[in-house]
Amino acid sequence: MRSEQEINRAIERYSDTVRRLCMIHLKSYADTEDIFQTVFLKYALSSVHFESEEHEKAWIIRVTINACKDLFKSFFRSRTTSLETLIDQPAPMNPDHREVLEAVLSLPPKYRDVIYLHYYEGYSAPEIGKIVGRNVNTIYTLLARSRQMLREKLGGEADA
Repeated sequence: MRSEQEINRAIERYSDTVRRLCMIHLKSYADTEDIFQTVFLKYALSSVHFESEEHEKAWIIRVTINACKDLFKSFFRSRTTSLETLIDQPAPMNPDHREVLEAVLSLPPKYRDVIYLHYYEGYSAPEIGKIVGRNVNTIYTLLARSRQMLREKLGGEADA
């Protein structure tokens, strides 16, 4: 079990990353908060020794993604509809940003994850490969395909 000081440091350092990842996957503030608590509880109870800050961050990201996937597989989740879906009143946002966000969120999860890790967290393809447990060439392919999908959704020009 980790000390309170270690846990507080991790929360300060990684809370934004965990929340953003959850919102991308879950699109629900309440579910995001639930997974946030789950991730840091697992961190507190974990006996894993981290080799570096990057190893720790990769562990936090992996646990977050897995917790989001577990939530989607849960019996309760598969039998309910979110209030956001029922209300369908998105928060005010710049129209250009909304269009990009909707396009990113509409991507299949494997593409959405690599786009998020690359553009929002600043990871390189080899680093993403280690985090998600895939070959680096697969990551390059996923990035290229997701960029193409976004280009098509957003009506952008193809690369020359």
